[in-house]
Order: sequence, then C-alpha cells, then structure tokens
Amino acid sequence: SCLQTSLSIWGWGSLGLVLFLVTFGPFAIFYFAFYILCFVGGGFVVTLLFGKSNSEKYLEQCEHSFLPCTSVGIPKCIEEMKREARPIKIDRRLTGANIIDEPLQQVIQFSLRDYVQYWYYTLSDDESFLLEIRQALQYALVQFSARSKETDWQPYFTTRLVDDFGTHLRVFRKAQQRIAEKGDQMKDQAEELVDTFFEVEVEMEKEVCRDLVCTSPKDEEGFLRDLCEVLLYILLPPGDFQNKIMRYFVREILSRGILLPLINQLSDPDYINQYVIWMIRDSNCNYEAFMNIIKLSDNIGELEAVKDKASEELQYLRSLDTAGDDINTIKNQINSLLYVIKVCDSRIQRLQSGKEIDTVKLAANFGKLCTVPLDHILVDNVALQFFMDYMQQTGGQAHLFFWMTVEGYRVTAQQQLEVLQSRQKDGKHQTNQTKGLLRAAAFGVYEQYLSEKASPRVNIDDNLVAKLAETLNHEDPTPEIFDDIQRKVYELMLRDERFYPSFKQNVLYVRMLAELDMLKDPSFRGSDDGEGESFNGSPTGSINLSLDDLSNVPSDETVQLHAYISDTGVCNDHGKTYALYAITVHRRNPNSEEMWKTYRRYSDFHDFHMRITEQFENLANILKLPGKKTFNNMDREFLEKRKKDLNAYLQLLLNPEMMKASPALAHYVYDFLENKAYSKGKGDFARKMDTFVNPLRNSMRNVSNAVKSIPDSLAEGMTKMSDNMGKMSERLGQDIKQSFFKVPPLMQKTYSDPDHCRVAAPIDDNVDDNIPLRVMLLLMDEVFDLKERNQWLRRNIKNLLQQLIRATYGDTINRKIVDHVDWMTSPEQVADAVKRFRDAFWPNGILAETVPRRDKAIRMRTRVAGKTKLLEVMPDELKHIIGAETTRKGILRVFEMFQHSQLNKRMVYVFLERFLETLFPQNKFPELFNKLHSRSKQMQRYKQRLHSTQAPSLQK
Repeated sequence: SCLQTSLSIWGWGSLGLVLFLVTFGPFAIFYFAFYILCFVGGGFVVTLLFGKSNSEKYLEQCEHSFLPCTSVGIPKCIEEMKREARPIKIDRRLTGANIIDEPLQQVIQFSLRDYVQYWYYTLSDDESFLLEIRQALQYALVQFSARSKETDWQPYFTTRLVDDFGTHLRVFRKAQQRIAEKGDQMKDQAEELVDTFFEVEVEMEKEVCRDLVCTSPKDEEGFLRDLCEVLLYILLPPGDFQNKIMRYFVREILSRGILLPLINQLSDPDYINQYVIWMIRDSNCNYEAFMNIIKLSDNIGELEAVKDKASEELQYLRSLDTAGDDINTIKNQINSLLYVIKVCDSRIQRLQSGKEIDTVKLAANFGKLCTVPLDHILVDNVALQFFMDYMQQTGGQAHLFFWMTVEGYRVTAQQQLEVLQSRQKDGKHQTNQTKGLLRAAAFGVYEQYLSEKASPRVNIDDNLVAKLAETLNHEDPTPEIFDDIQRKVYELMLRDERFYPSFKQNVLYVRMLAELDMLKDPSFRGSDDGEGESFNGSPTGSINLSLDDLSNVPSDETVQLHAYISDTGVCNDHGKTYALYAITVHRRNPNSEEMWKTYRRYSDFHDFHMRITEQFENLANILKLPGKKTFNNMDREFLEKRKKDLNAYLQLLLNPEMMKASPALAHYVYDFLENKAYSKGKGDFARKMDTFVNPLRNSMRNVSNAVKSIPDSLAEGMTKMSDNMGKMSERLGQDIKQSFFKVPPLMQKTYSDPDHCRVAAPIDDNVDDNIPLRVMLLLMDEVFDLKERNQWLRRNIKNLLQQLIRATYGDTINRKIVDHVDWMTSPEQVADAVKRFRDAFWPNGILAETVPRRDKAIRMRTRVAGKTKLLEVMPDELKHIIGAETTRKGILRVFEMFQHSQLNKRMVYVFLERFLETLFPQNKFPELFNKLHSRSKQMQRYKQRLHSTQAPSLQK
C-alpha cells in the first residue's frame, strides 16, 4: 500500500508541473521569483525611510532633556589610552640613610622581579599594579625604620636575647635528662628528643608551645602568613591594607619568598656546622681532640662517615708506588688510618649492641686510678670542690673550712702588714689601729672554730688551742699565728680514715679525676678500641697492644724490652718550635719479635717522670731526669747532650733489676713507649701544678681572691679586711651549723626549680647591673650546668670573672657595652647586614637557586669536624676553672642542641617574637603569639594534665 501511495504522489506532482509549463510557458518560474524579490525589497525600503524620520524626531526631543551628554567622555577615554606611558617617579628614600636605602631598594626590585613581574607581564603591560605594590612595601619599610629608631635595643641584646638562649639551652638540657632517666634504648632518639623538648617547653613557658610551628610545614606557613598580615596591618595605611589583592601579594612575598627561606637556612644544622667551622677556621684540628670525638660519639652515622673516608684514604695510600724515606711516612699514615677504622668499628658495635658504658662507674671499680696528693687538691679549684662535697657528706667540713679560712687570714694579714711597713717608711704611723684590726680578725677565726662556744668545734689538741688563746691575749697577732694548729688539721685530714683516705675510694674522687682529665677510660681496651692512639705508626704495620695487654705482660725474662733514642730533630707546628726525639723500641717475646718507632717531646719525658715518681716514691732518688733549659734549647749541641742524657735515663729505667723491684712500673713504661700519642693524664696535671704549687702552698689563692684588694687608705683596707674575714667566718660557721643540724648548708648544690622556670630572673643583686658579668654567668650556668655544683665554685667563678672584666675594661664596661650595641644598630652595620642578605639571596643580581642538600656522609663528617674544632678552641684555663669533663660535656651539649632543625626553628622564632615585642611594645604581641600557638598539641595535653591534677583538690 505504501508503494502505491508514493507512486500516486509522484504522478500527481508531475501532472501539475506539466500543466503549469503549458499554461504559463517555460520562463514562468523566473518571473515568479523576481516578483517575490521585488515585494520584499519594497517593504524594506519603506520601513527604513519611516524609521529614520521617526528617529530624527526622537533625537530632537532628547536635546531638551536632562540626561548627560555621552559623546564627550568616550573620545577622551580613547585619547587617554592612546597617549604614551609617562615615566613613573619613585621616592627612593626609606630609612634616611643612603647606605641602607640603596641595597634595600635593590632587594625590593629583585623581589618584585622574581616573584611578581615574571607572571604579571603575561597578563598585562600596565605598571600601575606593580607601582602600588612597590609603594606599599616602601611605606611599610619607612614605618618599620621609624619604629626601629625610636626603640632602645640595649635591653634586647644584653638581656632578652641572652635569657632566651639560656632558656632554650635549659629546656634542651632538661629534655636530655628526662630521656636519660627513662633509660630505654629507643629506635628514634631524635624524634623522642624533639617531643620531650616541647613537652618541657610547655611546662616552663606555661602559656605557649611552638611545637606545631616547628614540626609542621603547613602550620609554619600559616603562622608566617598570619604574622605578616598583622605586620602589614600595623605598617600600612588603612586604604592599602583594605586592598585585598595587593595585601595578599605582599604577604606571600614576605612570608614564603623571604622569611621562610631565611628561617629554613638559619635552622639547617649543616649550615650552622659550616658556619662554626668558618668562624674558627684559623684553628687547626688536633689529632687528640679528633680521636676523643670519635671515642665519645654516639651517632653511628658520624662513625660510618669517618670510617668510609678513612677507608678511601687507605686505599689511595696503598695504591701509591713509593720508595726510600717516603715509605716509612706512608706506613705510618696507613697504621694511623687502620687505628681510626678500628676505633670506629668498635664504637659502632658497642652502640648497636646497646652496651654503652659509664666511664666513671667503670673506673670506680677498675682500681687503677691516679693518686692526687692532698696539698694539690687544696690549691686546685676543680679538685677542691669535690673534696669539699665529700667533707660535707662525712661531717668534716669544719676542718676544711678552718684550713681555708686560715689561708685567707694569712694572705690578707701579710698583705696588710706589707702595706703598713711601706706606710711607716713614709712617716705615716697607724700601727695600733692595724694590729687591733688583725687581732679582731684572728679572734673571729678562733671564736668560730676553736673556742668552747664553737659549734661544731674543730677537734684538735687542747694544749695547742690554749697556747693560741694565750698568744692572742698577750701578743700581737702575726700571719703565722694559726700555723701550728693548721698543720695539725692538715695532718688530721690527711691521715684520718674518714677524710682523705676514704675520699680516694669514693665515686667523687673518680669524678674529680675525670674533671682533671686524669681518668683514662678503661672501657677502651682489648679488642674493643685499644687505649692507645696510633700517632706515628709501626713499620711492621701491626696495631699496638692495648694497655690491658701490656699490663698483663710479666716482668720476667720471657718478655724483653729495649729502647734507645735513635735520632732527634726540631719541629715547627703552627709557629711553635720544639724538639722531638725518635725512640726505637724492641720487644722480644718467646714466639715473636717486634720493633717500632715512637716520638716523644721533652715535656712527655717530664710528665712521665712526674707520674712514676709520684706512684713509686723510691724512684725519685734513683731516676734523675735532665733539667730544663729556657734559652738556646734548640741548639744542635744542646740537643745531642740532652739525647745522651735521656738515653741514660731510659737505660736505667729499663734495667731488669729496676723492673723486678717495682713490678707495677712495667705498665707505665709500656704505656710511655707505645706507638701512640702520649696521654699525659696525671703527668700533665702534676707538671702544671708543679709550676705554681710551691709558691702557693703558703698563700691560698682561692680564698684570698675575695679579700686581696689593697685600698689606698690603710684604715679602709684594714676595715675591709676585718669585714671580709668576719663575713667569711660567719658564712662558713652558718654552713657548719646548718650541716650538723641536718639543715641544707649554704655551700651545697642548688637544684633548679622543679617547675622549670625560665632563665629571666636576675642572677644576683650585685650582678644584674654588670652587663657582661651577668651574661657570662648566665651562659656558664646553663652551658656547664654550674647550678648543679656547689656554690663555693660558683662564687669563685663569679669573683674570677669580676676581676677579669675589671682588669680588661675597668669601670666603664657597661658604657662600652651600650656603645657596642649602638654600633651594632648603626647605619653602617645595618647596611652591611642588608647587603649580606641581598648577596645571599641574589648573588650577582640573580635569584639564587635552591642549594641541593649535601650528601649525608659529608654532613656527618662536617659534624665531626665542627665538634673537633670546638673542643680544640676551648682554652685550657676554662678546664682548670670548672673541670675538663664539665667543659667537654658543656661544649658538646651546645653543639648537639644545634643538630636538630626543629629545635633550631624554635630558637629562631623565639628571637623573632622577642624582636617584634621590643619593636612594637604597644601592640600586645605576647597575647597575639599565645593565640597563634594556641593550637599546639603539647599545650592541649598540658592543660588536660593540669586540669586532671587540679580536679581532685577542687572536689576536696
């Protein structure tokens, strides 16, 4: 049906077309199209003419209306856009100092170029936006400069900065102590230390903790954005601050482009280590200090890095083709490297096994300790404090204090009598007054320690006490008036089993030896580390026996030891010239024979001689060491003569009969002749003490320092002397009374506040006004933990620092400190800091690329080098004041504190916060920082613990 329908449609259509063509002709289609086109065109023309006439009429009506004319603004806008851009004038004045403005303008220009222009010009060529940003930055810098000029920076640099650093160090020390108390061998001690650090921080700060800012990069960026926005609110005019687009751009440039990279660089431990090495670049690394660092290192990464480098150097040396004299030098270097590798391996094994050894406890049970005479202890600051602690424990401090007081009285009396004699020569007579004051001081000592009223009373022969009382009542006092009783007290302390003999068996004695650097670490022995330090190397290429191996060698004929000085020469080590003696040593065992060379200086012989003559008193009359010579001691003729004398000394020492008479002597001889750097130990202490013990035995420096100043006026001097003696006697008497009645004595260890208070309170009434003394005491307290030591040592250190500062700067030291702060904030120094910042971020005007992180092994070796240089640069005088072990631990504690980037960031942010609080004292920045750090997890946990502890008490 569909097919039929389509056929019908086509049929009818064809029929209609044929009829149309027959009726109208073949051109009818074209005529029809033409008619339609004409109709449409005519209609369009009519419509156009009618619309034009109506539009003209409407415009004529609009001319009389109140609407503004729009035909003037558009041409002007087009004309303005076609004009050429005028040059933009920028006021380049920022701080009022051209030397600062010039580099500061360059910093602004480089910042806009590298952080804005590189993408802005792809969007628009209009300079107005860039101009607004630049003007906003300049306005902020002008306001910042004005605030800086109005600020007094002296309290910030001399008080707040030091307090914040001391607080940071105290928090770190407390965190270390807390981890040590746990006693667990944790997998990640660094992470545990960081967590514990911020836990202690919130306990100390109470209201703020910076853990999120220092450990979370996201929170750190948010903190810097908020801080920069606050600064822009303070520094920018309100109109510019309300411009959000410009404000956000400036905020991002400051926070992410400048502050964040700067803080990351300052917090990088590797950057700090490199800076430390650069600061003390003139100091050369000492072999002994380097080996001490290796033996004390508790970082496996450091040990592996040193071991790898030593192995690399060892491979290189073994590949060299040498002959003649060079071969001995190469062998010595190879043996030294082998020893370093051995020490590193042993230390790594011990750390991995977790069998860390407490040297002091081990040495206390080891039994082979040096003997320090009592007279040496009494004149050495470091040794005396440990003996004083022990005497307080045993109740014998009255004897020690009496001995010290008498020493102070003698020295002061001698000084005042000398002044009196000089005044009498000048015709000035004040004899009666002087003797009266001396008698008053002598009576004070007698009443405090020897009278029936004394509590406690020094137990001594009553006849001597009665004789002294008779002398005081009928004769003029002399400096030697107490000598007989003092001598008896000394003998009592020396012989009584309660005092010096028992002290040598106490752990305090071992700690004293450690502080005097006279305690050899017995843990480095056998196959572990080896006590000796390979210094020159053995031609046989073997590693030397340890001290324990040598000390166990029998002294009979089965082991024969021969040694002689084969050569001598003059060495120049960094400007110091000294003679060096080459000792050839032969050791013959039943199954083997060894030979090596070791090198010793005359000072090594002297230290060795001092050591063995103190241990074996009978040797002092047999062995005679060649004497010293001050001048012309490098002449060839003199060196040959000394070589001959030292050879004779060695042969007498190695005589078999000598060894049989003193079997224990073999241990010291083997130690001295070992192929290693000679560890002076006791000898070093004895040699240094020998230079000043004898002249000081009759004048106790430690006590006399507080009263030794002699005023111009004799009366004033005697009055001061009497007052000082009275105060000292009263103070010592209070100590004794308190200790006997079970009251904590004054001269006792003072422990820190258990609440972990900040380091912000004045140290002392007499110290707070003395800026350098306050700074030095505060830093020494925190670095070397002096508050854990007795107050006697601290007072001595305070007196010493006062005398040092007075002798160096006089009474104008505070004025000089203020002048120095003014110099630090002067335009020249500020300009120099801006230039350094510019050159660091844009060297040669080009944005510095991100420095790739250095290889871990290189960073570890840098750490070792930094620690070695720090230990090497520490003066020996500091060790003699507070002790070698305390000095070493304090320096390494400070260095370890800087090895954690999170903790470094905390310190940088604290400094930044204090800087802003000082610069804007009216803007309540402390409250702002508390709010910014309020999201701290440690802070929330602390508040929960505080609430849980307070809840039971509130219920009660």
